[in-house]
Amino acid sequence: MNRLLSTLDAEFAALHERSSALVRVVPAEKLYWLPRAATAGAPPVYSCGEHILRSAASVEQTFGGVTANLWDDPFEWTLPETLSTPALVAEYLAEVEATRRGGFALISTDADLSKEIAVPSGEMQTLFALLSATLARAAHQQGRAFATFRLFSDERLPPL
Repeated sequence: MNRLLSTLDAEFAALHERSSALVRVVPAEKLYWLPRAATAGAPPVYSCGEHILRSAASVEQTFGGVTANLWDDPFEWTLPETLSTPALVAEYLAEVEATRRGGFALISTDADLSKEIAVPSGEMQTLFALLSATLARAAHQQGRAFATFRLFSDERLPPL
């Protein structure tokens, strides 16, 4: 039984579904709305859309690394100027989900999760540790997207 592998796959799939659901309800004019202006010395302020993109980009970077050893930071093609509408963000999320599914197709068993992989820093990390850290980072960014959404909307998202 591959309980751990199935659980990780399901968690990443749920992350994708939640992001996709959020993009469907965010009004286009609020996608990149900033809750407040950035001030000198304060942490950067990001919009709901930027948090969604950061969440997806972390998944894309990890699975690009796992599947093709391409650890490129998706920064350039995930800029708000490039993905300027909810429809374009939704397309990007679908591309990331396809990449993620391709990555999980390469992992056959729970035992594969204990294999080590070289990460961009040059360190070796187990596949489980890498995927767990990615899931945590992506979920954190997604949570920030939901929190930003709640600043301008009382709309309830559909349950997943």
